[in-house]
Amino acid sequence: MTPVLLAFATFLSTLGGGFTGLKNKDRMHRFLGYTAGVLMGVVAFDLLPEIFKLLNQQHRDPIIAMVALIAGFFTFHIIEKSILIHHTNEDEYEPHKHPQVGVASALALIGHSFLDGVGIGLGFQAGRTVGIAVAIAVIAHDFTDGLNTVNLMLLNRNRPRKAALFLLFDALAPVFGVLSTLLFHVSDAVLVIYLGFFAGFLLYIGASEILPEAHSQHSSYRTIGLTLLGVIFMFAVTRFA
Repeated sequence: MTPVLLAFATFLSTLGGGFTGLKNKDRMHRFLGYTAGVLMGVVAFDLLPEIFKLLNQQHRDPIIAMVALIAGFFTFHIIEKSILIHHTNEDEYEPHKHPQVGVASALALIGHSFLDGVGIGLGFQAGRTVGIAVAIAVIAHDFTDGLNTVNLMLLNRNRPRKAALFLLFDALAPVFGVLSTLLFHVSDAVLVIYLGFFAGFLLYIGASEILPEAHSQHSSYRTIGLTLLGVIFMFAVTRFA
C-alpha cells in the first residue's frame, strides 16, 4: 500500500509542476533556463552515477552504457530533424516550431515517469528503506517532470489544452509504473541500457533544445543563474534526499 500512496504523491508533484508552467507562459524563458539546469543535473548526478554503480556491481564494460547514451542522443536528434526537414531550399526555410516535436518529447518524458514508478516499486521489493528513499527522490524531481512536459509542448506551439492533457498522462504514469512491478521484474543488465539511452535523450533536449530556446529572445544573467540553480537543486536532491 505504501508504494501506491507514494506514487500518488508523485502524481500531485507532477501536476503542480505542470500547472506552474501553464500559468506562467509569459515567463517561460526563465522556466526553460531552470529546466535545462535540472536536466543536466539529472544526467550528471543521478543517471550516470547509477549507471556506473550498476556496471561496477555487474563487472561489465561501461562501453555498453555509453553506446546506449549516444543512441538515445541521436535517436531523438534524427526523429526531430526528420520532422523538420522540408522539400524547400535552405534559404527559403523560415524558423518555426513543430507540435510533433513537442509531442515526441512529452511522450519520452511520460515513458520516463512510468519507469520512475517502476523504480519505486522495485525499490520496495529490495526493502522498505530503499523504496522510501527512491520515492523521495522521484517526488522531488517529478515537479520538474511536469514542468518539462508542459514547457516542451508549449515551446513547440501545442495548445495549452493539449499540453494539460499530456501533463495528466505524465502525472498518471508513475502510478501505473508502481502497479506494473506487481507483474514483472527488470534485470540490472536491462536497466543499465535504459538509463544510458535516457541520459542521451536528456542531454539532447536539455543542451540542444531547451537551453538555446531559453536564451533566444531573453538572454540574461538571471536566466543563467536559474540554470545553475537547477543544477544545484538536482545535486542536493540526489545527495541528500
